[in-house]
Amino acid sequence: MALVPYERNSMPALSKLHDVSAEFHFANRRLRLSQDWNRLGVAAVVWDAAVVLCMYLELGHIELWGKVAIELGAGTGLVGIVAALLGAKVTITDRAPAIDFLCTNVKENIPPEQQGAALVKELTWGKNLELYQKGGYDIILGADIVYLEETFSALLQTLEYLSSDRTLVLLACRIRYERDQKFLDMLRTRFIVQEVHYDVQKDIHIYKAVKTKYEL
Repeated sequence: MALVPYERNSMPALSKLHDVSAEFHFANRRLRLSQDWNRLGVAAVVWDAAVVLCMYLELGHIELWGKVAIELGAGTGLVGIVAALLGAKVTITDRAPAIDFLCTNVKENIPPEQQGAALVKELTWGKNLELYQKGGYDIILGADIVYLEETFSALLQTLEYLSSDRTLVLLACRIRYERDQKFLDMLRTRFIVQEVHYDVQKDIHIYKAVKTKYEL
């Protein structure tokens, strides 16, 4: 969903995204995520929303141990990797062009004894959803996946398909444009949505969504 290249000189404030890797410390491990802006664009760099969502998960606001989770539009895979290290069984997904890149990051950042906790699969929103278990996930994760208006209907369809009445959706995003708010309005027609965290420094919001009046 995120294979959009940008010119380096047009966004000087984002020059760090052109680094070949980014390092973090989550789940008592040093993580080194490869980045490949030139080949895959925004799908292959670590965005602030992913970092903030990982911080939120690490603080224990959501029970991950033993949960079945899926990450949408995973990009570098940081969020899914951290969720797996914190005890979830995670399917980490993105579009086909990013899969080999994503597999490399997962293999290099999850220790051998925990490799079974993370499965990388191709998923284009709204397509071939029957390959996934309908309503089969406890937690759905997404970091900075709300930005292309033409994908909003397919994303909502995918969230609905993957969710049961007890599924918790966690979306981390920066509200850049009016269209981003439009997606949240669309989401509220099918889910109960609540903002649960805001990182002032990075200007990142985290929203929880559930299909029913399950306690948020």
